[in-house]
Amino acid sequence: MSRYKVEISNVNTANIKVLKQKEMEELFIKMHNGDMLAKDELINGNLKLVLSILKKYNHYIDNMDDLFQVGCIGLIKAIDNFDLSHQVKFSTYAVPMILGEIKRYLRDNTSLRISRSVKDLNLQILKKKEELTLKLNREPTDLELANSLGIKEYELSNAINASKDIISMFEPIYNDGSDTIYLCDQLEDKKNNLYDIETKISVSDALKRIREKERYILVQRYLVGKTQMELSSELGISQAQISRLEKNGIDSIKKLIL
Repeated sequence: MSRYKVEISNVNTANIKVLKQKEMEELFIKMHNGDMLAKDELINGNLKLVLSILKKYNHYIDNMDDLFQVGCIGLIKAIDNFDLSHQVKFSTYAVPMILGEIKRYLRDNTSLRISRSVKDLNLQILKKKEELTLKLNREPTDLELANSLGIKEYELSNAINASKDIISMFEPIYNDGSDTIYLCDQLEDKKNNLYDIETKISVSDALKRIREKERYILVQRYLVGKTQMELSSELGISQAQISRLEKNGIDSIKKLIL
């Protein structure tokens, strides 16, 4: 039973019943005929399926109770929608639904956990910054703040950055009705990817054969490392237009090298 070892308040996970396939089939037939007690048995008999999924989150979530309830919601949805005629195991059908509910909950409700010491330090920084601003008639530099608090500058930077809200790289930041611009489109690509010589030659040849403006944008984006915002300002067109030209250029190259 150790593979299901997840601490849930008021639930003895070691004693949870596991249904056999034949029992499951019989209970589903009863449930579809209106027996709600059969549905309860199906729920209770599949709780270890929820626990087996929760196990992967056990090391970085302190309180599993809420996540267990969310997983149970996914389980109930799976039981309500399962069709025996599909001739697949219930677990095969249920796992994606349970996992989907859990991931949705984590995405919408879980933020980065900050230690108490970092939170306290950030509060001290805010107070000291206000104090020095009044004293100096300007905002203090990070070095002045760090020296005043008796900490290293990198400690100050870490505490300030830790207090900021986190956001996904794929967060949409603009949509003109056709093309969506994501946060990652604003970021410089500093990766030094290595490709084989044949790929380099193919891409180089394809670049020469696409439209001039599309070629310029792709070179500036992926070789020079400029952001769409920088190119928008440079060329005097909207970022949405830059995004479209970039996408068209990539599509053209794909057709030429594939």
